[in-house]
Order: sequence, then C-alpha cells, then structure tokens
Amino acid sequence: MRDADVARLPAARQLANELLPAVSRTFALSIRVLRGELGRAALAAYLLCRIADTLEDEPGRSAEQKAHLLGELDACFEDAHLADAFPNLVTTLAGDDAHVRLTRNTDLVFVLYRELGEGPRGHVRRWVREMIGGMRKFVLLYPSGIRISNIDEYREYCYYVAGTVGYMLTDLWREHSGAITEPRYHLLRENCRAFAEALQTVNILKDVPVDVTQENSIYIPEELLREHGGSHETILSPEHAAATRSAVAALVQLAWHDVEGAQRYLLLLPRRAVSIRLFCALPLAFACATLREITASPNAVPEGRVVKITRGEVKSLVALGFAAVASNRALAGLLKRAARTPVKLPGTG
Repeated sequence: MRDADVARLPAARQLANELLPAVSRTFALSIRVLRGELGRAALAAYLLCRIADTLEDEPGRSAEQKAHLLGELDACFEDAHLADAFPNLVTTLAGDDAHVRLTRNTDLVFVLYRELGEGPRGHVRRWVREMIGGMRKFVLLYPSGIRISNIDEYREYCYYVAGTVGYMLTDLWREHSGAITEPRYHLLRENCRAFAEALQTVNILKDVPVDVTQENSIYIPEELLREHGGSHETILSPEHAAATRSAVAALVQLAWHDVEGAQRYLLLLPRRAVSIRLFCALPLAFACATLREITASPNAVPEGRVVKITRGEVKSLVALGFAAVASNRALAGLLKRAARTPVKLPGTG
C-alpha cells in the first residue's frame, strides 16, 4: 500500500462500517461473520459492487454518461491515481443518501481493496471488472432503461450482476480455507452461479414495482409477458393483471429451480468452514422465505406491492441458521421449513 493509503485506512474502515448496513440487502450480516482478510475482501468487493450498481441505476445521466462512469470505475483497478480522482466525476448523483455517499467515497473503498493481499485482490479485480463490463453492455444496449427481452438475455444479465459474485466468492473461499480441497472447489464452481443467481432472481421478483417506477428497469422478460397477452408497457396495468401474474409465476418457478442449486452449493461447503457456511446460509434462508411469500402473493406485482418477510422472521432465521450451520441435515431442514411456512421463534418480535 502507498503511504497515503495507510493514512486513509482508518477513515476507509469507518466509512465501510457505517454504510454497510445501509446499502446492503442480503449480505450485511453475512459479511460480518467472516474474519480476517477474507472478511475484508468480501467487504471491499461488496461495496465496489454496490458502487457499480449505483452508477448503472443512476437516473440523472444518459446511457453514454453511465457507460463512461462505469468505464472509469473499471480503470480504477489498474491506476490508484484514477481511483483517488473518481469522486470528482460523481459530485452530482441522484438516489438514496447511503448509496450517494458511498459512491462519492469510491476512493476510500479502493483503499480497502488495495489493502488486500495479491491473491484476494486478484479475485476481486477479475470478477468485479467482469460485472462492470456486463453492466456497461446492458446500459448501452437499453439506453432508455433496461428491458429484458427473453429468458436467455435474463440469464446473461443475472450472470453479470450476480453469477460473477458467485465465482468470486468461491475463489475467495479456496484462497482462505484449507478445508476446501481442489476437487471440492471444482464441485463448488459447478453450483456457485446457481447460488448467486437464485438470490438475484428473488430480489428481482420482490422489487418489480420499485424497479419499474423508480429505476425505469424491467427484468421480467418481455417474451414471458407476451405469451400471456401482456408486455413491458402493461406490466403494472390492472387490465393486464392476469398476464403479469402468469409471467411472474414462470419466473418464480425458475427461481425455485435455482434455489435447489443454491442449496447444493451450500451443503457442498465443508462443515468445518463454519463462517463461510454461515455467510451463505443466512441469505439463502432469507431468499427461501421471501420466495415463499412471493409464491403465495400472485397479485403483488400487478398491484404494485413489494413482498417482504417480517423482521421477526429474519431474526428467527438468523438464530436458527447459527444453530444449524454445522449440520447439513439441519441446514437443509431449515431451508425446507422457510420455503413452506413462516419461521417464528418466541421473543423475536
């Protein structure tokens, strides 16, 4: 690290600790169960992904401007001076305060990145840059707002924004855990994309009304809507509610399929890699519970409602996740339970 980075490291760590809970949906608690350099790598990588996502969604800029900023963010991985200067490019941003503040402090996040050793830094660089490149591609492909056309394109988009994270995490697991042998690593890589994309699809299904009305993005494939007499233009139209319900139901089935792959990934993680298993178990349990509620609420999207699980269920899943983490049978049972019925422990609110 440069002397200037060492001097800024305390400020970078403070910023990360303050903003992580505010900018994360799924991984804030999970990141905090990781220790040492693995935890630092996951934190830096996650914040860099959130910055890229903020630039992709920024409503106040044209597609060309967004693509330019994503390209500049990509270049920051190779040039610390460009990273230092990046905040000067984003002095005006729209969006919630936490994401705006994070993006305006991109230079400090890169301080956290450069603190990492060569191995983990290489994994973060490779996969976050792959994500940024994919985001840039879709921003330019749909300059008036992302409109996913078919299932193949949906899969491609999910690979860039989520599948890349699955590969990155798996590479980081192998880097830091002696329990993950080479054969186990290759098995994990066969399932890591399903793990990450299952979480992504659940988030997409949960947030359809927000994405349409606030982000000007529609990820439900147009072909699914048209098969049932709808379209992107009518996705929130009461007159086309049946078409929207049917299209969403098709994507829900895809999500349940990916959840099966995600569970295989989780149970392939060695039982003595406790913190890594817990990192993956908690968001997957939340996703199973959320997908259960989405499945049980077919009218939520046509009515413009966002489906969420209760805070009490989140607390219950966390407690049960900690208790089950060392047992494949117990973890599988917890996921099955979350997928079927609300999980509620006494005293969880």
